[in-house]
Amino acid sequence: MKTDVIFREFKGEILALFPYEIWNYKGDVACYSHIGQHSSADYNYVIQNSKCINEPYDLPLYSELENHVGYKLNVIKRRNYNKYIDLWHSDMNMRRI
Repeated sequence: MKTDVIFREFKGEILALFPYEIWNYKGDVACYSHIGQHSSADYNYVIQNSKCINEPYDLPLYSELENHVGYKLNVIKRRNYNKYIDLWHSDMNMRRI
């Protein structure tokens, strides 16, 4: 199974955003960087304040995620908002149980 990921340059650092991995009740998503490794991120803030990386396949972060962390990545440019909302509602319903 592949995991959707968006690579961005944010404040001089390369980030991998996982737009469908909901991190908390606020709707933040998971992200990964060399220094901080896994953490949360406000998707809209990062997108608005970063640059798109068009060819991430040669990046050390791409290699790290696939070879050391174990992801099988599907690189996308933007998230499908309806898919995200459906996942967020599903996740919130699961947390109420």
